[in-house]
Amino acid sequence: MSKFQSTVFVVDDDTSFLTSVERLLRAIGYMVETFTSAAEFLAQRTDQTPGCVVSDLRMPDMDGMALQEALAKTDNPLPIVFLSGEGDIPTSVKAIRSGAEDFLTKTAPKEELLAAIERALARDRRERQSRIRNSDLMERFGRLSPRENQVLGHVLRGQLNKQIAWDLGIDERSVKRHRSNLMNKLDLHSVAELAQCAVEAGITVELLLPDDSF
Repeated sequence: MSKFQSTVFVVDDDTSFLTSVERLLRAIGYMVETFTSAAEFLAQRTDQTPGCVVSDLRMPDMDGMALQEALAKTDNPLPIVFLSGEGDIPTSVKAIRSGAEDFLTKTAPKEELLAAIERALARDRRERQSRIRNSDLMERFGRLSPRENQVLGHVLRGQLNKQIAWDLGIDERSVKRHRSNLMNKLDLHSVAELAQCAVEAGITVELLLPDDSF
């Protein structure tokens, strides 16, 4: 995904500055959408549009920090680059700790702004791919039957088929069948792959076997 497939959403109540930033970004080749308030942007955005946000920090009604908090609560939050009319170290530290990609003054060289936007877009691509991957894994794990989940829990504990059969009170042939079925549903081919995907999806032994003793 290139910058031409992503959108830079610029939010600023200063219309002259908004126009200036829009012209700069469009001249380079970015797709740009502008908004004069955070509320307007949130009302019109769709979660699936890739990109990043360049936002003024201080705006009436809903400021940049409030916008950052609102974005963080969505299913597909966008990285945000803050612009401020003046340097504010405590606020910039808070913004970065809350996940902002960068915090720049409006007088910063355009090269710094463009570099921050590129980092934000690259971050959006990584995080979007990670969310897609996690969603796919959760969908696959969701296909498993209750018994297959039980067997999965024991497999993740490193148990052999005969140990699983003993613990579950079933024959070893049934354990092999359940293992084969769950591996097919998950489209995996090794226990190592299974363990890695379980970690990525947040699947734990405790989750699968909550009442089991260790």
